[in-house]
Amino acid sequence: MNEEIAEKTVRLAITLTKVTGRGLLAALKAGIKTLRVSNDRRGKGQQTVKQLIKQGSGASSMDISGKSLGTFKRIANKYGVDFAIVKTKDNGKNHYNVFYKAKDMDAIVAVVNEYSKKIVNKKEKTSIIKSLNELKEKVAKRAKEPMNRNRENVR
Repeated sequence: MNEEIAEKTVRLAITLTKVTGRGLLAALKAGIKTLRVSNDRRGKGQQTVKQLIKQGSGASSMDISGKSLGTFKRIANKYGVDFAIVKTKDNGKNHYNVFYKAKDMDAIVAVVNEYSKKIVNKKEKTSIIKSLNELKEKVAKRAKEPMNRNRENVR
């Protein structure tokens, strides 16, 4: 009887050791994976000015209005340029100072060129309410004009 109990106890200890070993291995793999992900995310795309400065080489900057900020973000992410945005107020209007940095100067040149093309070619959208008011005025003018009911036969 003692032999059976001892044998069962040894089996239980071996099984628990396998389970905890597997659990420990899975936990280590998960930890390594999160370290890789956090290292990959650092220094790409939008970040703080402090993070941008820590990367080493100097950063360039430019002023952007609030309306075109989203356009700049899309273009900068497209070309893999690191950037940081700082909000400044001038005369009650919000302006943004964008610091940017990339390993290749070609990427920065491409971002600035594409951004400037989009901003220059951007047309201001007219308000629907303004368009409706203009159409109302045209209709009102036409309604006031007398209609000519005389028909002439032209041959």
